[in-house]
Amino acid sequence: MTRELIDSFFEQATRARVLVIGDLMLDRYIWGRVERISPEAPVPVVDVYDEESRPGGAANVALNIASFGATPVLCGAIGNDRAGDDLLDHLQKSSFDTSLVFRDSGRTTTSKIRIIGNNQQVLRVDREDRFHLETQLREKVLEQVKKALNQVDAVIFEDYDKGLLDEFLIQKITQAAKSLKKPVIVDPKFRNFLQFGGTTLFKPNLKELNEALGLKLINNDQEGIREAVSRLRYRMPHENTVITLSEKGMIAFGPDLQPVYHPAHLRKIRDVSGAGDSVVSVLALATTCGLDLAAATWLANLAGGLVCEEVGVVPVNLPKLREEANLSLANQG
Repeated sequence: MTRELIDSFFEQATRARVLVIGDLMLDRYIWGRVERISPEAPVPVVDVYDEESRPGGAANVALNIASFGATPVLCGAIGNDRAGDDLLDHLQKSSFDTSLVFRDSGRTTTSKIRIIGNNQQVLRVDREDRFHLETQLREKVLEQVKKALNQVDAVIFEDYDKGLLDEFLIQKITQAAKSLKKPVIVDPKFRNFLQFGGTTLFKPNLKELNEALGLKLINNDQEGIREAVSRLRYRMPHENTVITLSEKGMIAFGPDLQPVYHPAHLRKIRDVSGAGDSVVSVLALATTCGLDLAAATWLANLAGGLVCEEVGVVPVNLPKLREEANLSLANQG
């Protein structure tokens, strides 16, 4: 990795258009102070001083893409409810094209309510539906996505198991993207884990890999992880695999299954929420801009670590990422 390559990437990324398909969420935060325990039950009392909401899930991936100056094209489904209205308002204020955000009157907009006391998460309350789209809406999504593929450089599947993606949509969209030679990057969850055959880059975390294959690998067992990825490739062929390893960083395997390992940088971890969104966004942009797997994962590893220093789900801070990338290069030299 060189400074020239980094500078070239950041410049090229501003011209990229990335289609983000996945589960949209509204993240709500209730901020407060904890100074006492409730006399009614052994739980903290949070004295609220602020509340806010932010786009989450696949919408946070789109925010990450936009933070690089690139253009996200967001596709997902929300309900006809107040949370859906709030999420659309956030997206439109960010100047996102919402023409591929579909309203589903039978669906509750996925909402995650996080109660933060003294800058630490005390409780999370979720509202969601997880059933798949009705046939008519699913066909409409596919039709519109196929049209949008002509106008983008890459596709991200951002799956949170909330019902947008199913085997039919995944396979049809992947086939359409491949026919146009568009790279497809995947951030999977359990229900559809083995449905992403033929994609360009598949990025689970180690817990998800273990659950899908019935394993109990630990995050420093690189040989065990390589063997697991080999098994995964046999069951679901794809080009590149990136496994995030929590505090151990990440490990990547290209088509030849040779490992590329990046240790995590020493940080003050405050909240891991949203780190995967930043990682998959950088991987997609790096792939679009022609970085090889080693360079793409090096940069994504930095980005994922940086967002863990913030409380709540936030996109990567581009100036901080550039600063840290340059500092890391200087230390290596």
